[in-house]
Amino acid sequence: MPKQQKKPIKRDEDYDLIQAINGGRLDLFEELVNRYERRIFNFGMRMCGNVPDAEDMVQDTFLNVFKYLKSFRYETKFKNWVYRIASSACIKKRRKSKFAPDKELSLDELVPGKNGGIPREIPDWASVPLDQLLNEELSSRIKEEILTLPDKYRMVLLLRDIEGFSTAETAEILELTTSNVKVRLHRARMFLRDKLKQYFDHDEPAYR
Repeated sequence: MPKQQKKPIKRDEDYDLIQAINGGRLDLFEELVNRYERRIFNFGMRMCGNVPDAEDMVQDTFLNVFKYLKSFRYETKFKNWVYRIASSACIKKRRKSKFAPDKELSLDELVPGKNGGIPREIPDWASVPLDQLLNEELSSRIKEEILTLPDKYRMVLLLRDIEGFSTAETAEILELTTSNVKVRLHRARMFLRDKLKQYFDHDEPAYR
């Protein structure tokens, strides 16, 4: 059998710090935490919707980062690896949380439309990334509606539209195919647009 080729090392902005920590400078781990703690907490708040769960998720994330840091092989950006751990911690926390819904929406319930299906044509406003809308007056309403999404759709939406990861990076973080990421993102966006359609231009109907 041919020998499997090793992936190239990604020397990102965290490379030297991780090398130092793994080389024995454990005192520098706090610096690594400081680089990502606020971002991971904000991600947890958008995912969980409450401070206690978000704080627990952050703690679980960095405990696992510390535990498995020596196994990090630099085959992806450290940031992507951290968000993979955080995403897993989010899902586990949501399953145990008293704030989690008793029942998640089904795929057909997620996107209203004829016969419960996904609309074939998408209005222009539906393709705008949410990070552009979050700078406008809809911010608080959009954040509320994001929390009504089923976890697996919310996770894709947050990573792509809020955290700014590419489709390929989101697929890597969540261990999905890029096709699955695109489908989930499409459905999540359309669900939110349906919830918020009174704020958008009604010259073109949302569903045909």
